[in-house]
Amino acid sequence: MAISINIPALLFPAISLLLLAYTNRFLVIAQIIRELHKKYLEHADKILIKDQIKNLRRRLTLIRDMQILGVLSFFFCVLSMIFIFYGWLNMGSYFFGCSLILLLSSLIYSLRELQISTKALDLELSKMELGRLTRF
Repeated sequence: MAISINIPALLFPAISLLLLAYTNRFLVIAQIIRELHKKYLEHADKILIKDQIKNLRRRLTLIRDMQILGVLSFFFCVLSMIFIFYGWLNMGSYFFGCSLILLLSSLIYSLRELQISTKALDLELSKMELGRLTRF
């Protein structure tokens, strides 16, 4: 299959939007951590906070890795276009394949982070339901 410069160029908007989404996730996590820190300083309920810290630390690691893989995917996509531009189609195809693998890896990390965040929210809802049942 012959590869043209248009094929890797199609990934540019997708990777850029993906990196923007990852950055937004990071900013939300950073805000949650700041709020949690404030609660930690105000209240002595550290057992609940300890579990949240562990969860947030894991999510931060995943988001960092997602961003690194996304940036590397973008980098390899650019390299692919450069090689194709200079007529080195085999190298261009190789780097484009690497870019796709890195993008797929980034999406897998994103899926895992989504599972962890959904589980954390479900636990919070369960605690609220349990608290509501015991009050009445």
